[in-house]
Amino acid sequence: MVKINTKLAQIGNRSETATGTVNPPIYLSTAYRHEGIGKSTGYDYIRTGNPTREVLEKAIVDLEEGDRGFACSSGMAAILTIISLFQSGDEWLVSKDLYGGTYRLLEQGFKKWGLGCQYIDMANLDEVTASITPSTKALFVESPTNPLMETADLEALAKITKEKGILLIVDNTLYTPLLQKPLAMGADIVIHSATKYLGGHNDVLAGLIVAKGKELCDDLFLYHNGAGAVLSPFDSWLLMRGMKTLALRMRQHELNAGQLVEYLENHDAVTDVLYPGRGGMLSFRIKHESMVDPFLQNLSVIAFAESLGGAESFITYPATQTHADIPKEVREATGVCGRLLRFSVGIEDAEDLMADLDGAFAKAGQEVAR
Repeated sequence: MVKINTKLAQIGNRSETATGTVNPPIYLSTAYRHEGIGKSTGYDYIRTGNPTREVLEKAIVDLEEGDRGFACSSGMAAILTIISLFQSGDEWLVSKDLYGGTYRLLEQGFKKWGLGCQYIDMANLDEVTASITPSTKALFVESPTNPLMETADLEALAKITKEKGILLIVDNTLYTPLLQKPLAMGADIVIHSATKYLGGHNDVLAGLIVAKGKELCDDLFLYHNGAGAVLSPFDSWLLMRGMKTLALRMRQHELNAGQLVEYLENHDAVTDVLYPGRGGMLSFRIKHESMVDPFLQNLSVIAFAESLGGAESFITYPATQTHADIPKEVREATGVCGRLLRFSVGIEDAEDLMADLDGAFAKAGQEVAR
């Protein structure tokens, strides 16, 4: 069986046989000619199907070991597509710690449409089981979570969902198929904000869905096609170009993250470090909240920016950026306090990153001491 590193490097290499091109062509056409009634090439309109997008969708299906894939215009569009499977009165159980944009969509859209959600600790299997009611139709799980990097036992959760006859939906953005394959562990649907590690260069906005089971896949296609939140041909191509180097990038992300975890755990200005043990994402709490702003202002290599998973290192302040839409009391109850910083460790030289942190911590300490 071909290994995943080879699959990544070879994405789209044999998708077009007429010329033998080793990169998938970008088909920009929005419409396709028909020779007559009932005669078709298999394509009619770009929203329904596009050859470039299909290469990407087949690639992510192969990587995640699913049945069908859907390339969406963003990660949030992917979640919205999945929401279309449900109806008024249905309820989701959702990871208590999760991305603020997902929380916003659930609170401002999901509930308005008559759908319910309850936020629980997915690592507590007793709590999960006790929270399931006749209205519960799905578990929506981030693993690792954003920004606290908590992981869940997906196989155990899958056992529960199978017994209860509900769906298990897993956001695999932070780990990618390189580190975790939720469908192989029993999940029904896996999603990615492909803007992050899969794209890897902070230059494409995209979301991906992979599902198992014909009926489920057919239902997803109806909304994906009908609502039209599909990925453009150019962005599909750009995402595939980024995915080819995922294995190399993720290896360096993880190597650097390991060194940065050790550095931060031994720094006097840091009280605790949150790292799931794999991948390139971590979070840490700085000793004093008053140090946060001067620390961020004095970074020179690492960018103070939102998003994650790119080649460049980013530090994000969840309280005012990614999780600003979550009420303060809710944030702080889960541990997303004003001292928390999220660190997307890039592929730069780790010594340069540590030197940058040294300088920023020193400046922040001087500012606070004044």
